Amino acid sequence: MENVALMLVPVARRIGLLLLLSVAASACAGAADADPVTAPDVPVARQSLDDAWWTGPILAASAGTLPQGHFLVEPYVYDVMAPHVDGFGSLTYINYGLTDRLTVGIIPTFGYNRVSGGPSSSHVGAGDVSVQAQWRLTQFDPDSGVPTMSINVQESIPTGEFDRLGDHPSDGFGSGARTTTLGWYAQTYFWMPNGRILRTRLDIADAFSRSVNIEDVSVYGTGAGFRGQAKPGDVQTVDLAFEYSVTRNWVLALDLLYRHGDNTRVTGQFLLDPAATAHSDDFRLDTGASVSFAVAPAVEYNWNANIGLLFGTRVILGTRTTPATVTPVVALNMVF
Repeated sequence: MENVALMLVPVARRIGLLLLLSVAASACAGAADADPVTAPDVPVARQSLDDAWWTGPILAASAGTLPQGHFLVEPYVYDVMAPHVDGFGSLTYINYGLTDRLTVGIIPTFGYNRVSGGPSSSHVGAGDVSVQAQWRLTQFDPDSGVPTMSINVQESIPTGEFDRLGDHPSDGFGSGARTTTLGWYAQTYFWMPNGRILRTRLDIADAFSRSVNIEDVSVYGTGAGFRGQAKPGDVQTVDLAFEYSVTRNWVLALDLLYRHGDNTRVTGQFLLDPAATAHSDDFRLDTGASVSFAVAPAVEYNWNANIGLLFGTRVILGTRTTPATVTPVVALNMVF
């Protein structure tokens, strides 16, 4: 086999030479006395990491951690648009670099639902609050190709209204359940043929919730007089995100998200008479498992390495188990 390969080398060279001469002859038609000349290959200058400024895509969180003593504040404002409903909301990442490898943070949320043909929210309400910690395992190394990788742990605290909603079911901004999310985040950089940087993230997470006692009208679809429990299903997500550094200030971003939600079960009884203790027969509701896919294109504008604006749209593609929604998003990223 080695001899055959050696024999093929000069053949390949001859074929390449013939192609080169053909191109040169076409370019120099009418100039038979001119010798074909080929331009030397000019290496493309690679963009430096310091020259690239980022805000981050809409969905995928960074695998990096903050330098010790530094803060990141990033408020998001959005509108989840579905048929006959607008879910206006905000969430804010407030992170602090406890050490160079450990970042801690809190994520408060707020919301307001506008419903056509039904009661809208009676007020702007606070949703559940999450606290998080992220430990960086590795740092990106351009020589070895090792990506930045981190472990993230989040705990959702049920501070938002979720039951006893009365005539305003749209006031439900929380789940009522404590939820723990374990995530593995990775981030790396690729240099495109033109020398520009493509930053890539892969975030994988699994969220599992505890059971919650619910009464009356709730976010779980129960009505007045209900007494029982809800057990939200576990949720697994995979998010692959790309950011292309068009210029130092402008970046194009894209998230590709897969989400799988396990069955949520609601069990309990309805009071036959609120003034009495008699109950109806046992009630049970299973939502079934759900699968959804989302794309989230965005544009980033960065004033400098520490302040950037993100605007884009998350589109959840409708499936048999998940309704389609469109969510415009604006976020401001600040590190100081």
